[in-house]
Amino acid sequence: MVATLERHGLVQKRLSTPDEVRPFRDGMGQLSVYELGGSMLGRAEFKPGWRWSQHVKPIAGTDSCQASHTGVVLAGKMCVRMDSGEEVTYEEGDVFYMQPGHDAWVVGNETCVMYDFTGAERYAKPH
Repeated sequence: MVATLERHGLVQKRLSTPDEVRPFRDGMGQLSVYELGGSMLGRAEFKPGWRWSQHVKPIAGTDSCQASHTGVVLAGKMCVRMDSGEEVTYEEGDVFYMQPGHDAWVVGNETCVMYDFTGAERYAKPH
């Protein structure tokens, strides 16, 4: 099967062949990015021990994550703390929205896997 098929306004891609892969520092996971008809989809894998302020902040160069995220948690748990101090733990089966201005970390010993429908364009890229 062709990895990417675009014709007649339809796009088909395989999860196994992203358009771009952005690794996090210290091998703590990655963001796979898929361009789909002018939109971007991100599939992120965060290993146990991952924390935005340690493993993405040096890449982004900002004090906190400045991407907004809308998506679904497929596996694992992640705690997100807004710059204002508000905190939520998301887990498998949750859908989410996170405004810019937050830190986040994996909770527990399971890799956290998420789809992100709004933040992939800017996430884990230098600003």
